[in-house]
Amino acid sequence: MGSNKEEVVKEVRKQLGLAWPLVVSNLLLNALGMISVMFVGHLGELALSGASMATSFAGFTGFGLIIGLGSALDTFCGQAFGAKENYMLGIHMQRAMLVLTLVSVPVSFLWAFSGRILVALRQDREISAEAGIYARWMIPALFGYAVLQCQVRFMQTQNIVLPLMLTSGITSLLHILVCWLLVFKSGLGNRGAALANSISYWFNVLLLALYIKLSPAFNTTWTGFSREALKNVFSFIRLAVPSALMMCLEFWSFELLILLSGLLPNPKLETSVLSIILNTASMVFMIILGLSTAISVRVSNELGADRPHAARMAVRVAAALALAEGLIVGLVIIMVRNVWGKVYSNEKEVVRHVAALMPLLALGHLVDGFQSVLSGATRGCGLQKIGAFINLGAYYIVGVPVSAILAFVAHLRGKGLWIGIICALSLQDLLYGIIMLRTNWDKEAKKARERVYNSLTTDGEN
Repeated sequence: MGSNKEEVVKEVRKQLGLAWPLVVSNLLLNALGMISVMFVGHLGELALSGASMATSFAGFTGFGLIIGLGSALDTFCGQAFGAKENYMLGIHMQRAMLVLTLVSVPVSFLWAFSGRILVALRQDREISAEAGIYARWMIPALFGYAVLQCQVRFMQTQNIVLPLMLTSGITSLLHILVCWLLVFKSGLGNRGAALANSISYWFNVLLLALYIKLSPAFNTTWTGFSREALKNVFSFIRLAVPSALMMCLEFWSFELLILLSGLLPNPKLETSVLSIILNTASMVFMIILGLSTAISVRVSNELGADRPHAARMAVRVAAALALAEGLIVGLVIIMVRNVWGKVYSNEKEVVRHVAALMPLLALGHLVDGFQSVLSGATRGCGLQKIGAFINLGAYYIVGVPVSAILAFVAHLRGKGLWIGIICALSLQDLLYGIIMLRTNWDKEAKKARERVYNSLTTDGEN
């Protein structure tokens, strides 16, 4: 009994030790785009609207896709590291860099014509033109972000996360200076803000590349560029595509909420309130994202090391941590509900509507925490195909239709939209929970060994 308790405490420490630097790192990296838009806001309303629309378009069409594709490394690198096949981590990272860079090429063409695309979607012509300019100048950021995601996954699957937090912090501080110089001093205006994103992402890439090159911690996992990364690319793609679908299907559903809110009576109020709620949800989600990544790493490492019982215990610990985090953060959200809207707006009606939605946000965060850690465990097992089907059903067969019915038919408006998403999250909890309860961990450990072995034999390793 005492031994089991010690193992649980040890697992809690491992997960929290992984999670908190990742939370800080995610917050700092996500702050780059927000900082750029804040600087653009001082150039005028049109520039701000264009930058905001371009940032949303870039996230919808590019950054979310890159994050999803890159998450396949959670499985490949995590299981290879657990199996002590360290050489393969560098090969997997290079392979991912190749795939993500190639995917970035057609996305960059989409960004190049984003102004015309937005006009075709019946957005305001002036704002669309500004957004198109901003998106074009941000194209180099897409390629930097693709490389950066691969570096981050490569490091975190080896449980090396503090350097990620430090480099993100340095990059964020530099980004403020670069934005100031390019927006106000160079005369580039909103173009400078977009270019600042590119410079900051590539600067972060350079910092991590130097650390990986110089640190002895990577002597066995990074041995230089190799032609072996060109082999077996389709094995990576077969897992990367459902990984991307898992991420994008969820991300796109929240974007749909914004579009639906624009069709409600008093759309300016509803859109403003829902934007505040989603922005707040995104901010607090960074906490649970750290836990999700931590459990993905722990499960993949333990399965690769042929310790299925340790992997199962890690999932149980993560679920308990998610419950505790959800209750604490939910309580804070409810406590600040009457003042939180004032951070964003001086309009009393906006503040009042935000306060009414905050308890639903607290509930949504609680149920989102469970699905996030369970989907992280799913990635650690390499079950992304199942995850993609779950997210498709939860959001597009249940969540979005229920949101529309409650908002427009039951006349619950913004509350109805958010209740529909809570229904989707709850269904995810149920389905992912069933998957985890029915998982044969010994079989998953065997599959992990086979995945690692197949990578080795296909790439010509003995």
